[in-house]
Amino acid sequence: MILYVVELEMDAALRNEYLAWLKEHVRAMLDLRGFTGADILVRTDPPPPEGRFIVSAQYRLQDRAAWEDYLAHHAAQMRAASVARFGDRVSASRQILESP
Repeated sequence: MILYVVELEMDAALRNEYLAWLKEHVRAMLDLRGFTGADILVRTDPPPPEGRFIVSAQYRLQDRAAWEDYLAHHAAQMRAASVARFGDRVSASRQILESP
């Protein structure tokens, strides 16, 4: 199993708008081959800096082949959707965790 974690930081004023958009984005991600589940989690500890909001989208993929398929065929388009809507108002960091 692969866990794909995307941590997103933004001005707290974007919270509601971004969460509404993110829920739809996660649904679209789950339609892709190999994605088996996802969670949206708000970071509470350590707390974000004053006036900031941090949320993580954590996606479960069945295996490395599914991850590689996502990178090759879908990642650029899915990432561009956020940039098109929010521009540089949201910063993202990503990590991949794999089960041994």
